[in-house]
Amino acid sequence: MKYIKPAGKGHEELKAFRFTPLFILLVLLPLLLLSTAPVRADRQLGKVVVLTVDGPIVPVVAAYLERGIGLAEQQGAVCVIELNTPGGLYQSTQKIVGRILNAGVPIVVYVSPQGGWAASAGTFVTVAAHYAAMAPGSRIGAAHPVTVGADEKVSVPTEKITEDAAAWIRSLAQMRGRNIRAAELAVRESRSLSDQEALENRLIDACARDLEELLDKINGKEVTLQDGRKVIVNTQNAERRLAAMNLREKFLLAISNPEIAYLFFTLGMLGLMVEIYNPGAVFPGVVGGLGLLLGLYGLGTLDAYWGGILLLILAFGLFVAEAFVVSHGLLGTGGLVSFVLGSMLLFTGGVPGLRVNPWLIVMNTLFFAALLALLVTAVVRGQRRRVITGLEGIIGQAAVARTPLSPEGTVFYGGSLWNAVSEEGWLEKGEKVIITGVEGLLLRVRKKDGAGPEE
Repeated sequence: MKYIKPAGKGHEELKAFRFTPLFILLVLLPLLLLSTAPVRADRQLGKVVVLTVDGPIVPVVAAYLERGIGLAEQQGAVCVIELNTPGGLYQSTQKIVGRILNAGVPIVVYVSPQGGWAASAGTFVTVAAHYAAMAPGSRIGAAHPVTVGADEKVSVPTEKITEDAAAWIRSLAQMRGRNIRAAELAVRESRSLSDQEALENRLIDACARDLEELLDKINGKEVTLQDGRKVIVNTQNAERRLAAMNLREKFLLAISNPEIAYLFFTLGMLGLMVEIYNPGAVFPGVVGGLGLLLGLYGLGTLDAYWGGILLLILAFGLFVAEAFVVSHGLLGTGGLVSFVLGSMLLFTGGVPGLRVNPWLIVMNTLFFAALLALLVTAVVRGQRRRVITGLEGIIGQAAVARTPLSPEGTVFYGGSLWNAVSEEGWLEKGEKVIITGVEGLLLRVRKKDGAGPEE
C-alpha cells in the first residue's frame, strides 16, 4: 500500500490566502470598474451648436432642427435651440419632439428673445428638452390642440386629440422631471405662464437674460441621454457655432408662411386669367403657373382647409367664365363671393401662427373686383360696337354721289363705284351721303347732315 503524505502547514496557509478579503477585492475590482463604465459621466462636450426658430412650427422647421441636431451629434456638441414661436402644426411638432428625445447629445431649449413666446407647439418642444430656459418677459403655454375647420362646440375628434395631447405632455414632463400638473393645464385649459411662473411651477429649469448667461448656468450640468449615458455639459469657453437655415430651407420657410402662400396662389390666378384673356402673351401664363404651384405647395404644407382651397379654385373658374359667357357680371360676382369665402376658410382651425391677415383678403378682393369691372366694361363696349368687317361694316360709313340720285345712281366708296338708291329722293352729284343699308350690291343712302355737294 502506497503511503500518502498529509498536507503540510504551507498548504493550509495557501488555502487560507485564497479566500482573504483582500484577494476577493483584487479580483472583483476590475469587474466593478467595467460595470460602472457605461454610466460614467462624459466631460468631453465642450462645443455648442446654436439653432434659431422664429416663427410657426411647419415641416421645413422640423427638417431644419433635425439637420441641426444631427450636426451637433457629429461634432459632439451641446445643441441650443433659441425658440420664439406662436405654435404650429401638430405633426411637425411630433417630429421635432421625437428627434429631441432620441438625440445623442444634450438639447437645450431657450425661449428668447426677451418678450418671446413658446405657445402651443412650442410648449411641447420646451418641455421635451433636457434643459429648458426662458428669457425675461417671455411666456409659455396655451397648448390646447385645434383641428382645421372645427367650430366652437367640442366635437369627438377634438376631444380625442386633446386627450392624446394631454397624455403626451404628461409623459414628457415626467420623463424630464417637470411639473406634470402645470404641463397638463397648458393643454387642457390653455394656461399660459410667464418666465418666472414657469420657473416657480418647475416647467423650466432656469431664467436667463441672454445666451451668455444661459451657457454659464448649464455649465457643469449632468444630463442623461436616451441610451442611458450621462454627460456633463462643459460650456466654459466652449467653441460656439451658429447653424442657420440654408437657402433652400429659407425659401421653403418663406413660401410656407400663410400670407406668402396665399399671395402666391392669388398671383397665380391673376397670371393665368390674363393669359386666358389675352392668348399668346406667354409671360403672364408662365408667372401665373409658377405662382399657382408654389401657392398650392405652401397651402398644402400648412394643412390648409380643403374647402377653402376648392372655393378659391371655383372663384378662378367663375372669373375665367365671365370673359366667355354673357352674364352681365353675375359670374364675376359669384366668383368674388367664392373668393372671399375661400380666403376666410383657409385656416379656420385657428392653428396659432397660421392665418391670413383680413386686410390682405380685403385688398385682394378689391383688386379682383376692379379687374372684373374692367373686363365687364370692355365686353359691353365690344357688344355695342358696330361691326366693321364684311358688308355689315359698310353701314354708317360716308360716301360721295358720282351721279345724281333720282333716286338711283352711283356713289364712290372705298375706292370703287357702287350702285345706290337714295332714301330721300333727288340728290345732286357730289353730295356727301351716309350708307344706311346694304341689299346685295346695292347701297341705300341718305344725305349727310350739314354736307353740301363736293366741287
